[in-house]
Amino acid sequence: MTDLHWLSIDEVGARLRRGDIGAVELTQAMLDRIGALDGKLNAYITVTAELALAQADVAEKELHAGEDRGPLHGIPIALKDLLATQGIPTTFASRAYADDIPDFDATVATRLADAGAVLLGKTNLSEGAANSSSQSSAFGGPCNPWNTDYITGGSSGGSAAAVAAGLAYAAIGSDTAMSIRQPAALCGIVGLKPTFGRVSKHGAMVLSNSLDHLGPMTRGVADAAVILQVLAGHDPADPDSADLPVPEYSAARPSVLGTRLAIPREDFFANTDSEWAAATERAIELFQYHGASVEEIKLPDLELFSHAANLIIAVEAAAFHAQRFRDRPDDFGPTLRRVIEAGQSHDGVAYVKAQQIRQQVKAAIIAAFKGYDAMVLPTTALPACPIVEDDPALLRTRAHNTLPFNALGWPAISVPSGFSENGLPMGLQIVGQPFAEGKVLALAKVYEQATPWHKERPNI
Repeated sequence: MTDLHWLSIDEVGARLRRGDIGAVELTQAMLDRIGALDGKLNAYITVTAELALAQADVAEKELHAGEDRGPLHGIPIALKDLLATQGIPTTFASRAYADDIPDFDATVATRLADAGAVLLGKTNLSEGAANSSSQSSAFGGPCNPWNTDYITGGSSGGSAAAVAAGLAYAAIGSDTAMSIRQPAALCGIVGLKPTFGRVSKHGAMVLSNSLDHLGPMTRGVADAAVILQVLAGHDPADPDSADLPVPEYSAARPSVLGTRLAIPREDFFANTDSEWAAATERAIELFQYHGASVEEIKLPDLELFSHAANLIIAVEAAAFHAQRFRDRPDDFGPTLRRVIEAGQSHDGVAYVKAQQIRQQVKAAIIAAFKGYDAMVLPTTALPACPIVEDDPALLRTRAHNTLPFNALGWPAISVPSGFSENGLPMGLQIVGQPFAEGKVLALAKVYEQATPWHKERPNI
């Protein structure tokens, strides 16, 4: 039982259903692990121990009675602390929102609860989700479980640290420019950003409403598919929610035979850390060995595209925080303040023009990607740095390989791709066509099955 916290969702679920362990005992074990380790990691802002044990008790009784809500029934998970939870503080990692206690649940929180998941707590993040290391949190930044002197990445740094350290079986993150995939890569886990509109944003505090995505962070690809299955689907409460059928993600066959892969070397490899680029080249060779065809691709106007996206993010962040920033300006930290003030410096004409550029370049990129099944590239251009060397100015470089796919709204996953010479994880990013999460998951599963990286655990 000593390694219970490292089991997959399927493995721990099987134990719950056999009666090898009860949901209450499992939840208490996870809470004990949080109590023992989170003082070093600072992955959680709020631990909901009383609620978790109450939910676990209900799940245990239901499972004992033969009532099975699915693979998440009785499974302890965590939510990024920008998702509304009724009666539980939702802080956005900011002093400006530290006292906010919603009277409703975000749609993703409701769907997880309806699936029988147990909420361990709310995870740490960059203040306002506006930083690439999570060190701007008003509650102190989280630490990387592989080396606590290093950053977790951001903004879903607490979610990544919690999953990587075995403090939750899964966590939900949000992603505006990198914030699921980059911390997943730096912490050695799986992070999936679904297609824009696939998962409801209702009840999520946003950085940029037109670029934000919600998605799962897990230790394995199969677990990401399980979580996405619960989260995906139309939500009338979210005007951006896609009213499209949701396939069975776990049924996706892990095969690359006949798959046509696009490799954007000039766009995303040249200025990426050499160890990460080399790991990606090895991954491409692996896909070729398993039957994929590989072609180099060039995406048009990426610099203009990213510039427009950054302007949109700043303006939409300023709009979201406008009233609170007027009322409580001193409660905003310097990093989030700079984003808001940058957004306030642009007028409506600049914002509309940026959205027009976004749509024009998007059409050109869609044309360039036509006929391909997926794109393969390094998750991020920069590896994890020591916390003492972190600099907010690194944000745009860190987002270079990820932000374009937020502006496009396409699904993208990061999976562990090895370790650098300093012992820290690296990540591989697989990008798919819109609403082709099944294909992205299948390719990620092929890579995962052929490599050992997802089996490694930090010595924490």
